[in-house]
Amino acid sequence: MNIGEGIDGLADRVTGSDERWRRAFHAVPRHLFVSDRAWCHPDDGTGYLIDRAADPGTWTDAVYSDAAIITQVDDGETDVALGEGEYTSSCSKPSVVVSGLDLLGAFDGDEVLEIGTGTGWTAGFLSDRLGEDNVTSVEIDREVLSGAAENLKRAGYSPRLVHGDGEEGCQEGAPYALIHATCGVSEVPYAWVEQTRPGGTIVVPWMPRWQGGHLVRLTAVGDGTAVGGFHGGVTFMMLRSQRWSLPELDGEYRRSAAYLDPRRVVRTSYGAEVAVAALLPDVAGTYDDQGVGEFHLSLWSDCSDAQVHYAPDYKRVAVLQRGPRDLWDEVSGAFLRWVAWGSPGRERFGMTIGPGGGQIWLDSPGNPVGRTVA
Repeated sequence: MNIGEGIDGLADRVTGSDERWRRAFHAVPRHLFVSDRAWCHPDDGTGYLIDRAADPGTWTDAVYSDAAIITQVDDGETDVALGEGEYTSSCSKPSVVVSGLDLLGAFDGDEVLEIGTGTGWTAGFLSDRLGEDNVTSVEIDREVLSGAAENLKRAGYSPRLVHGDGEEGCQEGAPYALIHATCGVSEVPYAWVEQTRPGGTIVVPWMPRWQGGHLVRLTAVGDGTAVGGFHGGVTFMMLRSQRWSLPELDGEYRRSAAYLDPRRVVRTSYGAEVAVAALLPDVAGTYDDQGVGEFHLSLWSDCSDAQVHYAPDYKRVAVLQRGPRDLWDEVSGAFLRWVAWGSPGRERFGMTIGPGGGQIWLDSPGNPVGRTVA
């Protein structure tokens, strides 16, 4: 496809409730914000290198697909062309960008603070919709910020770009009507609540340690808190100050067996994901299908880990647990507690952020079920 066809096609496929975001696909064309060599990361997880000089057709097709384009790996220490390492900056998947922008509920003249400038593409959308004088965007990586400034300049926009730690927000210019985060957090920084006008909106990808991420829309109440609900699943790179790594553990495993199938724990419902994350905010897990019908779940916290294995030939599930905590017992207990609540879906959960941290609740803020982080 040519670039014009790409812009039209992407705008047609990725729509939102505010028609003016669709207009931004033409006003802020994505190809101006993607480097000549980058890594395309489609939903199926099979990534590939895109090189504009070597294969301009594949580059254009990727740029105007509904896929994330990775532009930095390992904070710039690894060549993005290798497709290996930790993704640390990108031009986000267009449908996810529009979903987050839609949730802002923007009004003309709103002042917005963006956390994580990245390539500058979303800052361009905000500039087109609200006016560049109303847009402040904070980026912790100076080289990334410099690239975003060049990209925005090519597109004809010059919002206020700030080099700093997005966890602190940007006090100069506060309060804002809108705060839009383009990075994941396990705990919403309270500075963001403090810097939002009463009635203003904070849209953030909540990325707890357990399972996937969830798009959250919060409204500043005016009493020092913000409250809101969940609006679908997302995956984002973490705010740098909230990254965490696998612990190094040793010691003997305790062997046991269980009847609860681990596949049901991780694949039954997004509501179960929120519940387990709220009840056990410091527990993480990964899983994969192995062999013919076999399934393996790994769990860990800062002090303990567990390995849980299901095989179709055995009625009971093999469990190995190590450290002071029995993580499989905790996770299975949290899952069954969610079942006892009536297996509520993700849409019934919400979040309140206050000076003391975050609280997850079920159906109403008066019914707390857990915290957002340990």
